[in-house]
Amino acid sequence: MSPRIGVITFPGSLDDRDAQRAIRIAGAEAVALWHQDHDLQGVDAIVLPGGFSYGDYLRAGAIASHAPIMAEVVDAANRGVPVLGICNGFQMLAEARLIEGAHTRNEHQQFIRRDQKLSVETTATAWTSGFEAGQEITIPLKNADGRFVAAQEVIDRLEGEGQVVFRYVEVNPNGSMNDIAGVSNARGNVVGLMPHPEHAVEPGFGPDTRAAMKSGTDGLVFFTSVIEGLLARAR
Repeated sequence: MSPRIGVITFPGSLDDRDAQRAIRIAGAEAVALWHQDHDLQGVDAIVLPGGFSYGDYLRAGAIASHAPIMAEVVDAANRGVPVLGICNGFQMLAEARLIEGAHTRNEHQQFIRRDQKLSVETTATAWTSGFEAGQEITIPLKNADGRFVAAQEVIDRLEGEGQVVFRYVEVNPNGSMNDIAGVSNARGNVVGLMPHPEHAVEPGFGPDTRAAMKSGTDGLVFFTSVIEGLLARAR
């Protein structure tokens, strides 16, 4: 039986359907969840998708982090359920204190979109076990409030305990400290990153020119990693 992975829709979510599609391509069942509910419908893993929840009013992800279903997400994460936060979902994870750090306006004060090279810093998470440590991948990036910041002692702890999961390569697109593109909690079941793996799950999907973003399949490994982990636990 295929694992069931929930994707939560918030007002202003833009990439929930893309995440559901990525999950289906990877071989799992995508379950649509609603921000006002308290029911996770027994899913095996959870994705918080990208977008502009509540118009990014107050702070990006701040209002969504107090949605009714987030109480269930926090409880599930604390029980070890895998949770992936993508872009706005990454911001929600930070606002809900499921991961450390915060996000501010991009250093250059502009919205950015690009194919972004990343280095996989660790494979010891539920969402990165299918990669190799040090592997370089390309994942589409699009954000305005993507600059990852934290107190220096927090940065030192994340670095020292292996919780930096992804790092920007060649260019730091938003001024994130230490070129950090994604982090995890200490347990490794919760991962947040700014680029969008759900947009890189199928070859040839999107324009393949120098003038526009192109998609590859590096993002598919996020979803196959968690699926393989869930299946292994079920055996």
